[in-house]
Amino acid sequence: MAMPRAALGFRVHSGWAAAVAVAGSPAEPAVLDRRRLEIADPVIEGSMQPYHAAEEMPVEDARLYLERCARASSRRASGAVSRLVEDTRAQGYDLAGGALLLASGRPLPALESVLASHALIHTADGEHFREAILRACKDSGFEVLRIKERDVAPSAAKRFRTTEAEVLRQVAEAGRGLGAPWRADEKLAALVAWLALAGS
Repeated sequence: MAMPRAALGFRVHSGWAAAVAVAGSPAEPAVLDRRRLEIADPVIEGSMQPYHAAEEMPVEDARLYLERCARASSRRASGAVSRLVEDTRAQGYDLAGGALLLASGRPLPALESVLASHALIHTADGEHFREAILRACKDSGFEVLRIKERDVAPSAAKRFRTTEAEVLRQVAEAGRGLGAPWRADEKLAALVAWLALAGS
């Protein structure tokens, strides 16, 4: 008999990510787990916002520092995602895949240009941790749907043939039994996981 399937959703911030595991059907999503994944390495000074920390460094020093932060973040993300996958499977679910919310989705320019722009530094910090989550998912052996945050509710409404208000209501309701926290971070991670599950 085939195991029921679940999918993971991620919403990333500087240094951490909200992660949610969702099972059930398109009509009735069920939230299995939600947790905060700590991705930044506290041993490395400035690692919560590495591009901010690198802003005043010479470019080559900044590059080396950012590479060090990326390696450390990847290790921490890989361990955290692996534990979430193991816990999901331990509940009796087969992993169908995952989904990651994106910001603008625009490619970043060369490092020199990023460090010269405060707006791009903010963007680069977010991308740094999204890349860590993507590598961690790859290490755990599953595919990741990537979708811009502004598109997730309209995409879900279209996929499930309902309204944006209704899919948001269902996600809010699905996580109620877990108790706090069930904020925008967890709700959006759950919604994108629900989309990944429906498309798997």
